Amino acid sequence: MRRFPPVFDLVPDQVAQVIRLAGLAPSAHNSQPWRFRVLPHVIEVHADPARRSPTGPNDRELRLACGAALLNLRLALAHAGVRPVVTLLPRLSPPTLLAEVRSGGHQRPDAEQVALYEAIPNRRTHRRQFCSASVPFAQQQDLMRAARTENAWLHLVQPSERGTLEGLAHLAHLELAVCRFRADSTALTARAAFDDEPVPATEFEPDPLLAVLCTAGNSPKNDLQAGQAWQRVWLTATARGLVAATLPEIVAAPGIRDGLSRLLGDEAHPQALLRIGYGAPSPSAPRRDPAELLIDAVPTNDHS
Repeated sequence: MRRFPPVFDLVPDQVAQVIRLAGLAPSAHNSQPWRFRVLPHVIEVHADPARRSPTGPNDRELRLACGAALLNLRLALAHAGVRPVVTLLPRLSPPTLLAEVRSGGHQRPDAEQVALYEAIPNRRTHRRQFCSASVPFAQQQDLMRAARTENAWLHLVQPSERGTLEGLAHLAHLELAVCRFRADSTALTARAAFDDEPVPATEFEPDPLLAVLCTAGNSPKNDLQAGQAWQRVWLTATARGLVAATLPEIVAAPGIRDGLSRLLGDEAHPQALLRIGYGAPSPSAPRRDPAELLIDAVPTNDHS
């Protein structure tokens, strides 16, 4: 067994809970490519290159996932009364170190932080078809606000823009990728033990809300910012009773990202594509034991 060291006046059990929740972040192919080092006055977020996604060129998906884990870490610390202060890509650090989190003092989490914290264990990748109800305008605004909080923005593709998309040379690739995703989702649904009886097709939403998460730049730091925004948007959706499916690997596909950039403007750098709506809960994915996520963990003395 491993012992979680104290940090920021948190006892080991609290630190274990913080790391456990950080490890519930989304990642491509459930790769979970993150590890954490807990020191007396800092928690380090490291990439785990051995667990990078097979579809993640230039480690973009790895950084996106680690950014999502960082957002969970921040929310868990805030819920424990710690105001997290984050440094992305610290200078003169090893290549695996993506962020340092220090304490900026004590705080009480606000209502939105509590709602997002409580949504962490309930967030799932939606693997079923979406229900027919559309996402209300007020909740669309909440999702866009969540992205802006993390220095990103969410472009909601409107029905009129779908027609414009058809004129782009890269639309065929985008539509093919979405169709493949739908086919995969249908296949997974057919195999899912919880899906005992099929729902009539008339109750499905054929075109749920399609959202493109963008950043102003295309650097490793932007990837980490995008990961935090990606998770904040997703947790916001979960907290409001919505479900989502994400397609970060599609955005990384050759040609797709350039096509989306031209659609959204030259200054937009698409990072992830999300489909958001209403639907039945999906099962949780397997997770690594929190103790496995620790770097330089101290073994417990079972004979003490």
